[in-house]
Amino acid sequence: MADTRYTIEITAPDIEPYRKGNTGIDYVTSFDSGKPGPHVMVNALTHGNEICGAIAVDRLFRLGVKPHRGKLSLAFTNVAAFHTFDPRNPTASRFVDEDINRVWDAATLEGPRQSVELRRAREMRPFIDTVDVLLDIHSMQHATEPLMMAGMTEKSLDLAHRVGAPRLIVRDKGHAAGLRMRDYQGFGDPASPKAALLIECGQHWERAAADVAHDVTWRFLAATGVLAPAEAERHLTRPPVDQRVVTVTHAITIENDRFEFVANYRGLEVIPRMGTVIGRDGNRDVKTPYDNCVLIMPSRRLHRGQTAVRLGRFG
Repeated sequence: MADTRYTIEITAPDIEPYRKGNTGIDYVTSFDSGKPGPHVMVNALTHGNEICGAIAVDRLFRLGVKPHRGKLSLAFTNVAAFHTFDPRNPTASRFVDEDINRVWDAATLEGPRQSVELRRAREMRPFIDTVDVLLDIHSMQHATEPLMMAGMTEKSLDLAHRVGAPRLIVRDKGHAAGLRMRDYQGFGDPASPKAALLIECGQHWERAAADVAHDVTWRFLAATGVLAPAEAERHLTRPPVDQRVVTVTHAITIENDRFEFVANYRGLEVIPRMGTVIGRDGNRDVKTPYDNCVLIMPSRRLHRGQTAVRLGRFG
């Protein structure tokens, strides 16, 4: 269904000039400094309708960004979905067959299932295996304050603090429906030196989401050391912020064919009392498990097996 709640304030960039790249994988380009350092990747269009990331990566290309050390790679993932983007029905291009951000486990990638998204994930997988540090750029259904989704590892939390924006860092385990790219193999393994972050930049269509994507991307590149500090600082658009952490304790997975919230939650509401009913999953009441429970990214895609909302607490 078309989302008529929000005005589309940003324009999807033309990414056709980046199709061939230089890696043998369409829409994946690498720049190697020739000096020791990490392989850092900035990824956009995990979902074809989340165009703020494409705008940010397009800006990196247009600015001619090159690494000071190590290797920098720029990628557009679900290009097949992006090519179906239509401002008259902007939510329809999230994916073609399935959510590519739920397939990043070995059993799925090596299994028999076939889809447009799995073919693309399998094509990109060997390249992503070489990446040391990843930023995956996303946006949200509701007009909510930007969130850095850092996962549960200390290394990713530390990286989020070094990036220094946005204000809120969310620690979460992910979705029952499948693993995200951010959690793939070494990124989600506490014993691996690899690390990844997923930034939710704001509502899909707002101009501010593109500004957040740009600012956080440059902060990320500075934090990884792949750029000379002076170069990174020239492109920072916002002052430093004091960050606060929300730890997700429960992900509410929909178990029935009918789920509804009891109010029009948009995200980051703090429910003061434990046991408050926030939704109904069939005949089951969904209640807050503790006082001052924070609602993280309540969904409008309320289908069996999907995450309806995540519940967390500050600190």
